[in-house]
Amino acid sequence: MTHIVFNEADIAVLQQAIALDASLAGEVIQIKDDFSVGPIIDIYESDGYRMRRDWWQDVLQHSPYQDQLNLVDDKMTVHQLMKQLQEDRKLEVWLWMGQNTHDVCGYYWLMGQLKDFQGRIFVLYLNNLPFINEKGGIFYPNYLHQILPKEFLKAKKLARPITLSEFETDPDEWKRLGSENGGIRLLEGGKKIVSKFATLYDKELTDLISEDSQKLPKLLSHIATKTAIRLSDVFIVWRYRQLAAFGKVSIQGDWERGWKELSITLPNDVWTTKLWSATPKVKM
Repeated sequence: MTHIVFNEADIAVLQQAIALDASLAGEVIQIKDDFSVGPIIDIYESDGYRMRRDWWQDVLQHSPYQDQLNLVDDKMTVHQLMKQLQEDRKLEVWLWMGQNTHDVCGYYWLMGQLKDFQGRIFVLYLNNLPFINEKGGIFYPNYLHQILPKEFLKAKKLARPITLSEFETDPDEWKRLGSENGGIRLLEGGKKIVSKFATLYDKELTDLISEDSQKLPKLLSHIATKTAIRLSDVFIVWRYRQLAAFGKVSIQGDWERGWKELSITLPNDVWTTKLWSATPKVKM
């Protein structure tokens, strides 16, 4: 069989699970793009693909991941997978999904391309399911890599073939999301994805900045650990760049020297407005 995951961190833990159970033996491949953000209109067409690639090029500019753009070729990954399925009629594909927007959007993007192999494409959606953590407690993971390798041996029992009905309706759901072409997509439960503007968290991101200068990496760490914003660091930095272009935040430092050299603060006029709006009004 061939296993498909949507996060790089999921590869190692699934490989460890395979080492514990020979019945899971097979290659683990990753769909690398994060389809939960950015343009997806006409995503299967040349113009749509080019638009998305150009957007990622802008987002990754000056980031630690700038060189990774040329390493992402999910179209080729799917092409090779389909070729393997055509050549080996016994090959099965297992799609592993955690309960997060990244995985579910990746699933939707992939679904419409594998319809001809219905009956040999299985899904394991580990949504709202309890697992045992390292301390022996029960928790509900959002990502596969949060699960202990031995716990995958129980999870494998959930594998089921994607139905013909799903192969007909799920691509329509992805087409709807493409027509909406929101900058951010959120998981509301089950497999329900809703589209939002890319500006969705701009106010919250701005409110996290003070008048005192903050190092960008420290701010990103705070956002990842202390807030409910579940966006990649590179997307957040792109939003800060957009906000800076409109004078909503101020970024100091040399982009060419990397994020660690950058500091971020609020411009004086924005900070003054923020203080004024937060000051209780005295009733006359």
